[in-house]
Amino acid sequence: MLSALSFLTIFGRPATPSRHTFRWFAVVGAGVGAAVGGVHLGAHRLWPPLVAAAVVLAADLLLTGALHLDGLADTADGLGAQVDRARRLDLMSEPGIGAFALAAGGAVLVARWALLAEGDIELPAFVCIWATSRILAASVPAFVDYARPGGLVEAFRAGSSRWLLAWLAPAVVGLFFVRGPIGPIAVGSALVTCAGVVAIAKRRLGGFSGDVLGAVIMLSETTALLTLVAAL
Repeated sequence: MLSALSFLTIFGRPATPSRHTFRWFAVVGAGVGAAVGGVHLGAHRLWPPLVAAAVVLAADLLLTGALHLDGLADTADGLGAQVDRARRLDLMSEPGIGAFALAAGGAVLVARWALLAEGDIELPAFVCIWATSRILAASVPAFVDYARPGGLVEAFRAGSSRWLLAWLAPAVVGLFFVRGPIGPIAVGSALVTCAGVVAIAKRRLGGFSGDVLGAVIMLSETTALLTLVAAL
């Protein structure tokens, strides 16, 4: 659990990921979601919606060290460029960002800011959605190959299993009790988003990478929030 906490957030002491790390992604995701949901609840009581949304967005980025946003940006550069597979992977490992990264990162941040301006999203919904996104990311290595042997995820990708998707059941049930039928639909939209991102990565990179997992987390969360807010 400590290795998952230190990998996904700014908390915890440095811990080398092991084959058990993925098993704790759901728990850590739920914890981050609870923290973000708490900030959301408090911020909307103190400030106007747009200011509150900016505070919640900043809190989420701070808690995660902007790790997933960085993964989204690198993935956008790698998948968007019209180059060969080797060059795509090189672009994703470079420290700078390109036009695709700027466009994708900017669009997702603006979307999340607008969605978080909705003050009626319940705290349990954050817990379920943030857990769902980490469950999906932890499950990806069980379905597709790793595109970058020797990369960051190499140390613990063997711990991924298709059975990790069973963690989605509590998230579905929780969202159903909070939001009714739209809750499971939100989880389904996150799952479809994950499948789409991974399918493109498999076609263009030959598999997934750590950056792709970050993109899965950011985009699946955003899609699930979009579904819930649409119902409001």
